[in-house]
Amino acid sequence: MGASGSGLRAYIGSFTGAGGAGITVADVDDETGALRIRNSTDVVVNPSCLVLAPGGRVLYAVSETEEGAAAALDVTQGPPALLGEPVPVRGAAPTHLALAGGQLLTANYGSGSVTALPVLADGRLGEAAGVLRHEGSGPHPERQEGPHAHAVAPDPSGGWLLAVDLGIDAVQVYALPGPRPHHEVRLRPGSGPRHLVFHPRGDRGYVINELDPTITACRWDASSGVLEPLGETRLVPDGTDVETYPAEVVASGDGRFLWAANRGHDSIATLALDAPGDRMELVTTTPCGGHWPRDLTLDPSGRRLYVSNERSGDVTWFDIDPSTGVPRRGGSVPAPAASCVVFG
Repeated sequence: MGASGSGLRAYIGSFTGAGGAGITVADVDDETGALRIRNSTDVVVNPSCLVLAPGGRVLYAVSETEEGAAAALDVTQGPPALLGEPVPVRGAAPTHLALAGGQLLTANYGSGSVTALPVLADGRLGEAAGVLRHEGSGPHPERQEGPHAHAVAPDPSGGWLLAVDLGIDAVQVYALPGPRPHHEVRLRPGSGPRHLVFHPRGDRGYVINELDPTITACRWDASSGVLEPLGETRLVPDGTDVETYPAEVVASGDGRFLWAANRGHDSIATLALDAPGDRMELVTTTPCGGHWPRDLTLDPSGRRLYVSNERSGDVTWFDIDPSTGVPRRGGSVPAPAASCVVFG
């Protein structure tokens, strides 16, 4: 339910530096999935990634700038309002964030680091409690000259934080509370891992790769905090000659399907999972409804996918066929420089 109790709300993040509104609030029609814009605010610069606190009263945003910051916002009345000033993350260009263990964690792409910010009792953010810096490089001369942390994902057990680093072709596993360094898993050189999603069962993880349009299935052991790569699957059909940079992956609640956003190819890839979750099959790709799909989100019902098409400036929603998993376009709403959607 939305903060006012009137129904489901969508919060759309966008790049203010590219003409976006900042954080836009929309009502969600339960029958059709359509979004109706309510209001917006640009009090945070480039809020490219958002996460809503449990209870839906506080929204957290990165400020994806060279200086790097994170902000807490009250969403209970009118447009989102800052709860204190944005807090520096002591890292450059934070691109992703997550809540875990009473902290807000950010992945700082520019500096290749992960920052932990304490969440105070009133939802505000405290000063950075720690910064974990990655080290290394990869074979891509321009994108992998050094570490580039792109995502942070708490595991379902709550005991671990996984940080996906595009620049060093690795996933860093940190123990919680902390976070404390625990384990590193190296992926294929030059793959450029970007984001990660867990199987709803909690024992498999799927890493989407940006520099080569593939996804890597992994076994996850929450008792030992070890991630083990199992195999890769391509996210575009064989023979595709357009340069493709996958951006996001989500999993169905029943563990039967994955969906991935393909920038360049401008499509949503539907993948079918086998029962263990070890093998993936590319079922089909569906046009994303715009250009450069940066983010892909399931609504809370699991019936619809919402795509943030950054360069065409829209959020497009799709109804999911429950038997095949294939999305069917439902509609769209203008959202210049759209970067993400979260629901609450």
